[in-house]
This record gives sequence, C-alpha cells and structure tokens, in this order.
Amino acid sequence: MKVGKYFWPVVGVAAVAFSIWLLYHELRGLSLDELWGSLVAISAKDWILAALATLLAYAALAGYDHLALLHLKRHVGWTYITLCSFTTYALSHNIGASVVSGSVVRYRAYSAKGLGAAEVGVLVAFCSFTFALGTIMLAGFVLILEPGLAERFVDVLPVEASAATGLLLLALVLLYVVGSALHLKPLKLGSFEIHYPRLPIVARQLVIAPLELIGAAAIIYFALPEAGNPGFMIVLGIFLVSFSAALLSHAPGGLGVLELVFITGLSDMDPADVLAALVVFRLLYLIIPFIIALFVVLGFERTQLAHQKE
Repeated sequence: MKVGKYFWPVVGVAAVAFSIWLLYHELRGLSLDELWGSLVAISAKDWILAALATLLAYAALAGYDHLALLHLKRHVGWTYITLCSFTTYALSHNIGASVVSGSVVRYRAYSAKGLGAAEVGVLVAFCSFTFALGTIMLAGFVLILEPGLAERFVDVLPVEASAATGLLLLALVLLYVVGSALHLKPLKLGSFEIHYPRLPIVARQLVIAPLELIGAAAIIYFALPEAGNPGFMIVLGIFLVSFSAALLSHAPGGLGVLELVFITGLSDMDPADVLAALVVFRLLYLIIPFIIALFVVLGFERTQLAHQKE
C-alpha cells in the first residue's frame, strides 16, 4: 500500500525532471529577453481569442460531467455541475495523476448530492473515456488530413502513423457507436458491469469531447505568430500528442513534457515563439483556473461546514 501511495507522484516528479533536462538542451541558447519579446508580440485580439477558446474548453468539460450524470440517470443542476467540473479539471490538470485527484474532488462534491462511491467511479470512468474518445476521433481526422504530422515526431514516437492509422482510429470510434446502437450486452469485469451509453448520449460525446480539445489547442494556435505557423490542424495534432503525453507522464501540469513535445513538433518555428504560446496556455488554461478553483473549494467546504452546524 505504501509503495502504491508514492508510485505515481514519484513517476510524475521523474517525468518533470527528465523533461526539464531535455528542454535545457533544446533551449540553452534561448534568452529571457527573446521569450519576453515573443510574449509582448502577441496582439490584444489574439489574447481575447485565446481567452474565448479557454471558455469553450471548460464549457465542454462541464459537458463531460453532464453526460455522465445522464448516463447514470441522476439529476444535478447545471450550475453545480459546471462548478464541480471546472474545479475538478482545474485542480487535476495542475496536480497530476488526474484520474486519482479528479476522483477525490468529484466524490466530495457529488456525494453531497446523494451519489454513492460506485456511481462516482462510473462517472469518473465515463469522463475519462469521453476524453479518450475525443482524442482518438480527432487524431483520426488529423492523420487523414495531415498524414505528414507523424514525420515531426519521427525520432520520438515509437510507432509510425499515417492516413491509414487515422482510418483505423475512426473505425474504432464507429465500432463504439455501433455497439451503442445495437444495445450490446454490458462488459463484465468481475462483479462490475460497464454498460454502453444510450445512442443520444454517444452522439453528444462525439461533439463535446472534440470541442474541448479544439478549444484547448486553439489557445496555443492563437498565441503563435502567423510567420511559420503550420496551421490549426497541425497545431491540433501536436497538441493531442503533447497533452496525452503530459497526462500519461502524471507530471504536475505536464510541466516540461508539454513544452518538450511542442518544441519538437514545431521545430521549424522560433522556440521563443512556441514557448511564449505555451506560457499563454498555462496561464489561461492552468494557472488562472487553478487559483479560481481553490476559492471554489474553500467556499464549498465553508458551506458544508455551515450546514453541519445547523
């Protein structure tokens, strides 16, 4: 139990240390003046567009929880869902080990609305699967439209990817849709059963999950300069690789991992411009939401304490 308790934090710290070491070798010629110059070069219009993209991403994340509760046939108010989802993702994205940290926050919030531990477990699994579904679906489209994307990671990715890979990924998504449409029997894992969501819920998953990822990737896209910008589809593809790598690393906030993958994928752009765009992403998508989430948690706990005293 003690080993399990410390395993993922150790993995996350190790991933951060290794990524920062690699980044040092990539950026050792970069000065703070160059980075600051790239930051101030971002126009007010692009800051506004990046902020709107952040709102889109977090609105879609609230949709994850809403769909999970529909699947569970549980009714919770939209305002409560939005605050819970926002707080969960704002904290878990920064803390790392998102499934574990997200489970703790969601259990604390939704148990106050009458959900049991098993239901919260299904909700967390549903939200994680929705994210994975969106990633697979968008990766399929990106590889079909931009099959040369994999060449940007030829020395990093352990496997080759092409337009055929994209078609295979979309076929997996189609199988999931067909399974829901045919009302296939639930998957049994011991005493635990995983039921296919109803087709209307699946249809919403296929919209909401890509919207969240598109919104998050758009933050970086708007913060990048036009000169040398490879276009949104390439930026989206690189984001899918980098964000997935950051989550798998369990590094807090994907620190170092996100930057390393993006600088590798956009090697034809000025590293200072890429790093500046990632600073904007961290500020809007991670740091500001994290600060707000802390106040939300404090307010929630204060409210719960007041109810207990009554």
